[in-house]
Amino acid sequence: MTKSTLLAALAAGLLASAAMPAQAAFFNRIASFPVAENAPDAEVTSSEIISASEDGMTLVYSDSPGGGIGFVDITDPAAPVAAGYVAMDGEPTSVVVIGEYAFAGVNTSESFVAPSGHVAVIDMASKEIVATCEVSGQPDSVAKSPDGTLLAVAIENERDEDLNDGEIPQLPAGNVTLFSTSDQGLDCDSMIEVDVTGLADIAPSDPEPEFTDFNENNELVVSMQENNHFVIIDGNSGEVINHFSAGSTDLAGIDTEDDGVLSFTGSQDARLREPDAVKWIDADHFVASNEGDYNGGSRGFTIYNKDGSEVYESGVSMEYVTASLGHYPEGRSDNKGIEPEGMEVATFGDDTLIFVMQERSSLIAIYRTTDGEPEYIQSIPSGMGPESAVAIPERNIIATANEEDLREDGLAGSHVMIFAYEDVDAPDYPQIMSAINDDGTPIGWVALSGLVADADEAGMLYAVNDSYLSIMPTIYTIDATQTPAMITEATLVTRDGEAAEALDLEGITLDGEGGFWLASEGRTDRDIPHMLYRVDAEGAIVEEVSFPDSLLANEIRFGSEGVSSVGTGEDMVLWIAIQREWGDDEAGMTKLVSYEPSTGEWGAVHYPLETPAEGAWVGLSEITIHGDYAYIVERDNQIAANAQLKKLYRVPVSELVGAEIGGELPVVSKEEVRDFIPDLQALNGYVLDKVEGFAIDADGIGWVVTDNDGVDDSSGETNFWSIGAVE
Repeated sequence: MTKSTLLAALAAGLLASAAMPAQAAFFNRIASFPVAENAPDAEVTSSEIISASEDGMTLVYSDSPGGGIGFVDITDPAAPVAAGYVAMDGEPTSVVVIGEYAFAGVNTSESFVAPSGHVAVIDMASKEIVATCEVSGQPDSVAKSPDGTLLAVAIENERDEDLNDGEIPQLPAGNVTLFSTSDQGLDCDSMIEVDVTGLADIAPSDPEPEFTDFNENNELVVSMQENNHFVIIDGNSGEVINHFSAGSTDLAGIDTEDDGVLSFTGSQDARLREPDAVKWIDADHFVASNEGDYNGGSRGFTIYNKDGSEVYESGVSMEYVTASLGHYPEGRSDNKGIEPEGMEVATFGDDTLIFVMQERSSLIAIYRTTDGEPEYIQSIPSGMGPESAVAIPERNIIATANEEDLREDGLAGSHVMIFAYEDVDAPDYPQIMSAINDDGTPIGWVALSGLVADADEAGMLYAVNDSYLSIMPTIYTIDATQTPAMITEATLVTRDGEAAEALDLEGITLDGEGGFWLASEGRTDRDIPHMLYRVDAEGAIVEEVSFPDSLLANEIRFGSEGVSSVGTGEDMVLWIAIQREWGDDEAGMTKLVSYEPSTGEWGAVHYPLETPAEGAWVGLSEITIHGDYAYIVERDNQIAANAQLKKLYRVPVSELVGAEIGGELPVVSKEEVRDFIPDLQALNGYVLDKVEGFAIDADGIGWVVTDNDGVDDSSGETNFWSIGAVE
């Protein structure tokens, strides 16, 4: 099955949509711009709401924590360049471009009960604020009319989440403010405040307008997220044309518990949608992303007629796609799941496309509108926390703004990412996904770590997940002959018939009897022991082997990161890669530890680590013995531009002669085989941190996988690729 037909099958199965057309086009990422380049001295900087100049050559984004508006030159969209930064007198919440000017909503509120703000007018050429128009409260979003004559501002006057458990009403009430544009940017005297109190069933005295969008008739649709309500306004007069509840939906077959298990068996009845972003599809229909706030969140999106009747409800389908792609954020199961938030609608060629940003899964799901149900096309990976996007159809690109900046924690910063709409047979991403169970739910997976190949069948691999799924240790069967690779089966690791707990699986190898040996890294900070486990083909633990006292006397948290074997039967010897130096290792040396199952004997050699860059550490992630060599993944703990070392080395098997632990250990020699950083750059995102698994299949083909940390403070991306034949 080809990649395009495979994705079409997934779409058909999950969304009951028609098969994809023979001629297909997909979005592929062509560039990532770290927004810290626009504000290099800022400790935290972000890209939240993004717009584009009318010629499509410049991106403009709001940076709330940094307090400014950033510009990105995309004359060459594959090579974006920092193009300036304008500091605001307050917190910019959103931005839009009309003609020669960018218009930013700026929050200057002293408190929740004394909200204030203004609209700043920024000259695109000079990067100077040329005017401001005061508004009556805290702006949340701004929108422009298609003809550029009107600007709308949603004055949210957001609630205090710490007051009365966040319940509303909490006055003062918000409103919708309209302006006419002028040659000087904005006519402040034209301001119209639209009163939207008394409309919603929920807290009618306290409307909190969230997001707004104009259609071609200058009609404005406004979402009031906390009120679970929509208002449609005549943009020219400010008259309320219509208003109606966003409604609710029944969700069945979802994960509702934050319990370290991916289990799509829960339900939520009459779940309020509480929509965030809203976009017109045409003059009579709009689509809303149902993020939720404090009483709802239906985890999908809904299409409405202008009269308030529903056209389409996505239900659980988008979450199922997300889980199949390994991006499901299990830690948010008890709250709002993937949290659809931002939204874009644009026409590319003959297709009107809907882009749904998923804040917690860091994906953007793309759908093609039809006369009936929308067709799922693909999901694109978009950094951390996609907040908004701007389509530039005349250039066949879309740019996304991703708000999370975790550089203080040694993780990635905020990025603007650019995707090109290309006539290709298949998208570049995903590189691995899971199949659908017989009951229609996806095989849930995240955080792949150790990898091993089947002894006989080329392209058949097995992987394990790490401790992120704390009570769901699983062996995944991967068919890498498909593109993308397909997780076809998930086998739970069990003890006495129940899911085995207190495991942190990082390594897997065949036991020669149809089962596996598994290496648990151990977490001294979580009472997870350093252990070896032998399981049968059904995943049942049949043998547990503790590390010897001579080894544990010097243990630290960073333990087993891979296991492999040489020999068979009574002659089998397991070799375990210890990630970093333990207490008895000199700096720059870690252990490869041996264990003979038939005799119970232990031994070790020293492996020389590369010298880490300042502020980094270097350790091992995998060991795979094939032929005359042990192949070892060595990496630093750095990400994005800071990543220096992600490499594959090999050690002669002849040097794997374990000496007594506690004594002087021989040092093995190593030879570089491959630098993985160019591979990790191939999808034009930032370099991922954790290259965790490596295996060589029955045809001698090498396979690599990264660990996505369970989408926790991570982009959620999993890279899975082949390095070709390994000599």
